[in-house]
Amino acid sequence: MNDVKCEDLPRHLAIIMDGNGRWAKMRGLPRLAGHRKGADAVRTIVTSCRERGIKVLTLFAFSSQNWSRPLSEVKGLMTLLYTYIKSETAMILDNGIRLTTIGQLDRIPVFARAAVEELVEASESNSDMTLCLSLSYGGREEIVSMARDIGRMCTNGKLAPEDIDANVVENALWSSELGPVDLMIRTSGELRVSNFLLWSLAYSELYFADCMWPDFDESALDRALQSYVKRQRRFGAVV
Repeated sequence: MNDVKCEDLPRHLAIIMDGNGRWAKMRGLPRLAGHRKGADAVRTIVTSCRERGIKVLTLFAFSSQNWSRPLSEVKGLMTLLYTYIKSETAMILDNGIRLTTIGQLDRIPVFARAAVEELVEASESNSDMTLCLSLSYGGREEIVSMARDIGRMCTNGKLAPEDIDANVVENALWSSELGPVDLMIRTSGELRVSNFLLWSLAYSELYFADCMWPDFDESALDRALQSYVKRQRRFGAVV
């Protein structure tokens, strides 16, 4: 990526980290082994994005629908979240990364939520890159929450219905501070967005990688970024 200017890269990169369970199954391992290996890929991609100058990286870590998975897997994922936060604290703080989250964080078990909130607070003044973890997150759930907030504003007389526009909607979203997604990557070969950042993906470029998330490495990231910089973004206009 040495021949690519930083300003040509996506400002906001979002990733659906898919395929951990299948990666493990293909190797005769329990699903949690795939999630643990996926955590290693997270470490690689976070540092690689930081080195390349990407300003915002949003990772789909745990969806609203993931609560329906077997209890043992959910507990294992919450423990893995806690372990990841504790093990990566120094890297995040030392590299000027600000951690933030979107989603229904109140549903996350206290032990894991406390670790996340502690690092969010400790890193709040960092400005080199924002790392956003989507935890207990769903795009439809985000839109429902936004609609309720705007409805309350109208009921309380703080907002007139005719004044509702795209800016009002965007400012009421959980993800408002992140800005629109420029590039969305999904691993594992699946070709869908799976209820992820539905508003923010409106004009994003999409890239689908065939490899499972645990195998998504620096080279795979660079292939996705190279694909992005070759595209011509029109935003509905003629260029």
